[in-house]
Amino acid sequence: MKQATLRTVTDARAPSGSARSTRPVIEIKGVSKTYKTQDGEVPSLKPLDFDIHDGEFLVVVGPSGCGKSTLLKLIAGLLPPSEGEIRVDGRVVKSPHRDVGIVFQSALLLPWRRVLENVMMPVEVKGLPIGEYRNRALALLKMVGLDGFEKKYPWQLSGGMQQRAAICRALVHDPKIVLMDEPFGALDAMTRERMNVELQRIQRETGKTVLLITHSIPEAVFLADRVLVMSARPGQIDAIYDVTLPRPRSLDVMADPRFVELTQVIRRHFNDPKID
Repeated sequence: MKQATLRTVTDARAPSGSARSTRPVIEIKGVSKTYKTQDGEVPSLKPLDFDIHDGEFLVVVGPSGCGKSTLLKLIAGLLPPSEGEIRVDGRVVKSPHRDVGIVFQSALLLPWRRVLENVMMPVEVKGLPIGEYRNRALALLKMVGLDGFEKKYPWQLSGGMQQRAAICRALVHDPKIVLMDEPFGALDAMTRERMNVELQRIQRETGKTVLLITHSIPEAVFLADRVLVMSARPGQIDAIYDVTLPRPRSLDVMADPRFVELTQVIRRHFNDPKID
């Protein structure tokens, strides 16, 4: 197949042609992680070297257990690397930092708190001005189509609505970076597709730098400026692919020959470990 519009990035630090900026906001330099257990050391990540650019949507795909979630926790400052360093805006990450919002596979909304109260949790925890950020929370809920649901409880929302509220919670304190760990993995296929479209719109309107982890190759190609492919544990970078499909993307793009071609190229990494 001709690949004139697709580029395999063999240098993991090469910038994406579709990223909003070539300025790195996250720098991963020689970062590895080994867990110490009673049975000895368990390597999770081999040394990684790559950058994530300001305003970029980077998606990481790889088999279960390859260290994807560990990578997310390292960037968030929730875990220390065994080797190497991570910089956010030039500052070395040594502990959890305010510049990050995190969305997990489960919305993790507190059932006894109403939607707006759940969204406001990071503001309360960080001691930020309640009045100022309440207005921001209301604006975010309106942006994701949840205006009118501020006083509802989580159990009164669908799964997709709960995840939209969780995204608002991650954005309410205005972080520079949003980290997402399989945020739609628990949703049905149709809701997941709608949430992909919604997330693309939210990222475009907020301009946030997003790192998303997924097992779904079509989801990765649909959302990403670049797709980072990881090998089996201990995880390392197999390749990074630019996604040059124009934005905004509708679900119709999944029938585009370029979309089909890139999903097939990425899938071969897992079907044929000897892929070049």
